[in-house]
Amino acid sequence: DEAVFLRKKITLLRAFSLLIGSMVGSGIFISPKGVLKNSGSVGFSLVVWFACGLLSMFGALCYAELGTRITKSGGHYIYILETLGPLPSFLFLWAEFFAIRPANSAVVSLAFGRYMLEPFFAPCAAPVPAVKLVSLLGYYMVLTLNSWSVTWSARLQTALSIVKLLALALIIVPGMMLLAQGQTENFQNAFDRQSLVLDKLPLAFYAGMFAYSGWFQTSFVREELVRPERNIPLAVIVSVITVIVGYMLTNISYYTVLGTQDVLASPAVAVSFVQRAFKSLISVVPVLVALSCFGTMNGGIFTFSRTLFVASREGQWPPLFSMIHIRRHTPLPAVMLMFPLVTAMVCIGDIYHLMNFFSFSRWLFIGLATLGLIVHRHRHPELHSPFKVPLVVPVSFTIICLFTVAMSFYSDPVNISIGCTMVLSGFPVYYLIIHRQMSNRCRSPFCKYISSELNFLFIPLSDYLTHKLQLLLEVVQQEIKTY
Repeated sequence: DEAVFLRKKITLLRAFSLLIGSMVGSGIFISPKGVLKNSGSVGFSLVVWFACGLLSMFGALCYAELGTRITKSGGHYIYILETLGPLPSFLFLWAEFFAIRPANSAVVSLAFGRYMLEPFFAPCAAPVPAVKLVSLLGYYMVLTLNSWSVTWSARLQTALSIVKLLALALIIVPGMMLLAQGQTENFQNAFDRQSLVLDKLPLAFYAGMFAYSGWFQTSFVREELVRPERNIPLAVIVSVITVIVGYMLTNISYYTVLGTQDVLASPAVAVSFVQRAFKSLISVVPVLVALSCFGTMNGGIFTFSRTLFVASREGQWPPLFSMIHIRRHTPLPAVMLMFPLVTAMVCIGDIYHLMNFFSFSRWLFIGLATLGLIVHRHRHPELHSPFKVPLVVPVSFTIICLFTVAMSFYSDPVNISIGCTMVLSGFPVYYLIIHRQMSNRCRSPFCKYISSELNFLFIPLSDYLTHKLQLLLEVVQQEIKTY
């Protein structure tokens, strides 16, 4: 008897847990290797980590203002749509569905599988097929939970956020204790310029920003937030500061216990840290790390399903995915859509190649979204926003994002070219299908393409059957009169 819609069930605590749970995941446990490899030294890697945290804070503040200006859910997609128009928003949706989100989910899933199996095979590496099998099982569990209940997904995220902070604490505390005792030999010549390669720095930033990624998650569920004007900025600021402090201390602990070569040679840095620091917890920390990755998977599915839901509602995605389960109030079709692509990428992918592959597209569109904030301010100066950042914040963040994206073509031309091709492949799809149907406000993204031959496909089935039934009744009445 009641209306079917997504309920406001995300409180300030749940918003904070969503951000912490999305940011603190596989990144801090696998990205140190990528940051160190591409920055060249311990000192420069720590500078990259801090710069990535500062850049994430700038982006989070921009998104907090966008969340108070634009009242719809959908994150990057809806912000680009409302500020820059339907073409760039559809290109984001195209790249997000076919490249960014499945690759990101595959990276986190593979990290979950690797850390979950590490205690059982140490000191040997876990078999790759076993890692991929456990990765898929973990992803499917999260998929099922998000299809079942919004409340239970949010509760799980809160619980796993506590687990994540505990995992960081177990790494930070022994590292700080050893540092206080004078174990500083791994920080000698920390800023060695001989190993610094400038054209590799964008890849170091990609690895670092991957670890911080998740600061934008509340923008995806804006319509489900309680008191969003207050809770979005508050949750964003507190969570990002917490993560910056935690990540810096964690990396210092890594370098205190492990040398540069140990970090570069380790497939799972946190496990190598535990093996060196204290063997009594060698089976505990990997499980905590795996649970952290589990929480990141949960947050990713929770938020991206809302992007597909909103895109379908805006007419740029098939209308099936704007449907909500009538009893459970979950966007069930949108939740299940990522299932085949993530499965394929987990089966064939490698963590570090996947990371570079999706980072190009992700940071290109995040930069466009903050550019949209500048445009929106210029177009609507009369619009009052309860939260407003200085103009220098979105300007500097946008420039850095777009500059890093441009530089990455020199750093990893193969993977970046694949990502660029994936984005550009959305152009013909948009002009053949989306542009035509949006001009007539048709709700199905494919209806204008096939309307001349299969017109009934974009008419709701109930209307179609009603129309045919009326024609049949007219024929019967005519036959009766003739008889």
